[in-house]
Amino acid sequence: MTKKDIKERIEKLKKEIDHHRYLYHVLDKQEISDAALDSLKHELYRLEQENPEFITADSPTQRVGGEALDKFKKVHHKVRMLSMEDVFSIQEFEEWEKRIKKFFPSGKYEYFGELKVDGFAISLNYENGVLNVASTRGDGTTGEDVTQNIKTIESVPLKLEVNDGIKIPKNEDLEKYKKSVREFLEKGSFEVRGEVYMSKKTFEEINEERKRSGEPLYANPRNTAAGSIRQLDPKVAASRNLEFLAYAITTDFGQEKHSDEHDILRVLGFKTDKEAEKFKDAKEVESFWKVIMQKRENLEHQIDGVVVSVNDIATFKKLGVVGKTPRGTVAFKFPAEESTTKVEDIAVQVGRTGALTPVAHLLPVSIGGTTVTRASLHNEDEIKRLGLKIGDTVIVQRAGDVIPKITGVLANLRTGKERDFKMPKVCPACGGKIEKRPGEVIAKCANKKCSAKNSEAMHHFTSRKAFDISGLGPKILDKLTDEGLISDVADIFSLKEGDLVPIERFAEKSAENLIKAISEKKEISLSRFIYSLGILHVGEETALTLAQSASAKSKKQKAKSGEILKIFKSFSIDELEKVEDIGPKVSQSIHNYFQDPHTETLFEKKYRFCFGRRKPGFKI
Repeated sequence: MTKKDIKERIEKLKKEIDHHRYLYHVLDKQEISDAALDSLKHELYRLEQENPEFITADSPTQRVGGEALDKFKKVHHKVRMLSMEDVFSIQEFEEWEKRIKKFFPSGKYEYFGELKVDGFAISLNYENGVLNVASTRGDGTTGEDVTQNIKTIESVPLKLEVNDGIKIPKNEDLEKYKKSVREFLEKGSFEVRGEVYMSKKTFEEINEERKRSGEPLYANPRNTAAGSIRQLDPKVAASRNLEFLAYAITTDFGQEKHSDEHDILRVLGFKTDKEAEKFKDAKEVESFWKVIMQKRENLEHQIDGVVVSVNDIATFKKLGVVGKTPRGTVAFKFPAEESTTKVEDIAVQVGRTGALTPVAHLLPVSIGGTTVTRASLHNEDEIKRLGLKIGDTVIVQRAGDVIPKITGVLANLRTGKERDFKMPKVCPACGGKIEKRPGEVIAKCANKKCSAKNSEAMHHFTSRKAFDISGLGPKILDKLTDEGLISDVADIFSLKEGDLVPIERFAEKSAENLIKAISEKKEISLSRFIYSLGILHVGEETALTLAQSASAKSKKQKAKSGEILKIFKSFSIDELEKVEDIGPKVSQSIHNYFQDPHTETLFEKKYRFCFGRRKPGFKI
């Protein structure tokens, strides 16, 4: 081959390789196998090594090249890289819309919504169509030159060309824009902005490899992607399989809408957000936000909300900037999955196996759109590890289907009134001995007859002839017990939706339905309540007779839990034996039950009784 032939071959190889890059990363298509593409790249690399005078900056072989840097150079952004205002609810989003319309009433308020990818913002500057400098956001005015690392990302075009083969419906101005963009590519600078991210799949593969190698695992995809771009050795970034998603063009080529920029970016060979849409009003944006919130777990990358922009660029510019935030854009984030609150108390729940689980009772806080009131602390060692005291301000995290947990203590916010937590010396449910075997972190109740260990008691309490709570069957009760959310029947009535949503088998709607069903049974007849307690030898008829006797003995129509307990405790065995159909054996069983300290504990959990004139009953 002559030098001329070699140069032509190199140019054709570059064009062919970039064609397949475009198909794969922009159109999600693949015409040839990975092996065939690798073969083309290998041929190009060989020809360039043999003829280095033909190596250019836009060659695919230059994605990984050069020595590791000593440090990053500073880059001044011609157009500031701004941050966005965050809103976390529909109400806050609507307040944002009211503000901007009040500020500029005559604007055109169509909106453009796109996914807020949880990545690392990057600016790409192209000179005469070739990637010249890639830089980080930095402080918004000055960033760092990370060009060599960004070149390793296959979804970043090294050279921009207008692809006439791409047809985008519903954009009549596209051909006009193409002509304008071509002029900019030929004569000077063209700047694109977007997000570098790591897919969930890639992140999991990297962590799996690190696990096999005995290395510490990375925390999350975003930090891993950001750390990869800030490596001085581009070979590290190349090994991370990063992606780039373009979302804006800062160069003014006559575009009238932000949505037009997305169309042009796609034509230029950039990967853009497939979910992005135009919306005529706020209601359509809110619907989009809800849909994406449901889909987020199935997306290839992590997102934390939706970016909403005023689509009309003239209106956007008129709205201006406040500090570092443009008025015309807002990050419509999903409800936070982490928040701070106070630990009001730490109670110890006893599970079916007798395991003692400390549970933090929290000042109610909204996390992920639901109210959270409790968080499992697992064991005494976990409390010590956190350095947690009752009264502390803490960070609570709730992610997906994970039970809320305390991840940190803000010790600097202590007032001096906080109290140390101490595990009980005896079982809080039955008063039995607590044992903790050597090498184990879980303390357990050793009493085989511990009431809290008897799941049948709870099953009976919610059965059809007792409280008859729809949706609260044996499996759900056992699950709630195992998770440390309930340890006796009284705990059922303090459950909140936020406690249930993270539990397996529960979605928001089913949690809402169960809490509603429990609430509806906070007032039932006293006879059903007595039957629900599962007192030995006390069936439906005996429960009704006992309720009538208690009603006759009371001087009030309503009584607090402590008062009603006194009434039942005041019955002597002789008095009970005089009640119709109650013999010596049943009388002894009833007497023993109401004299038991555990019963007093149960009643102290805020039961409220009411004795109606027609029908004895109670309220919780």
